[in-house]
Amino acid sequence: CAFRRPLLSASYRHLLRIGSSTTFHQPTMQAQRLKQTTSRSARVQPFVRISRISLVRPSRPLTMRASASYELDPDNASILVCGGGGVALHVTRKLKDMGSWVWMMQRTDVRKAEIEKMMAFVPKGDALNKDDVQRVFDGIEEVDAVVCTLGGTVADPRVDSEGNINVIDAAIKKGVKKFILVTSVGCGDSKDAPGERVYNILKPVLMEKDKAEEHLKAAGAAGKLTYVIIRPGGLVSEPATGNAIVTEDNTVSGMIHREDVAALVVKALFSKKADNKVLTAIDPTKVPGPERKVFQL
Repeated sequence: CAFRRPLLSASYRHLLRIGSSTTFHQPTMQAQRLKQTTSRSARVQPFVRISRISLVRPSRPLTMRASASYELDPDNASILVCGGGGVALHVTRKLKDMGSWVWMMQRTDVRKAEIEKMMAFVPKGDALNKDDVQRVFDGIEEVDAVVCTLGGTVADPRVDSEGNINVIDAAIKKGVKKFILVTSVGCGDSKDAPGERVYNILKPVLMEKDKAEEHLKAAGAAGKLTYVIIRPGGLVSEPATGNAIVTEDNTVSGMIHREDVAALVVKALFSKKADNKVLTAIDPTKVPGPERKVFQL
């Protein structure tokens, strides 16, 4: 059966948040209200209707489409992160620090212990297996948003298209409102950005990522969900610099740290300004050339 989130007291729910150090938080206003509603549904609405705020949200029908009248609240939202490690791992950590309920789908148990230490859930599933992906979604009562950072290799890039598309389709079926897909500079209309030599080396991967991007954009155009596509430049596994930006300029390329990408992904997730946008993520301090116009999330 699907995982149903228990109603937690404010003090206990905030203790579940972990970061670089243990921090005790004062109960949020939302949590204080929850103490008065123990007889109601255990599911707190992360999407708050602007016209009328209510304390609980009934399960929405799967046919409900993305709507501008809803906002995603990081405190108590249910978010599924799909990705092996790297950016996905940083995203999961940041979301947990914000108070979100996070599930991180993993093909193997290699990172299970590390993820569980963050108090995130670790459903097992192979993105290339549609049944696996569907079981992961079915195992969560409601999924408010999905962050997908799946990527393969030049030798086997199937997950860049098939895997991402399987997750997109399952998200649509589940009624997910917002989907963030992390691809790469060189996809779509940014084909010329990395230069001919780099593009030709990465071409097998980039062509498959193109298919996933187009599939997601078509779903967004049909009103099935809201999307954001983020195309980072070359990824570096070093501590965040805090200098990274996103831009609508599809000609820019350069390096960016994985943790900085994760920070931008999380900002885009909770920013309505990013809705249905395709953005390039770079660290301008590592990119020679003219200053790039920053997209403000």
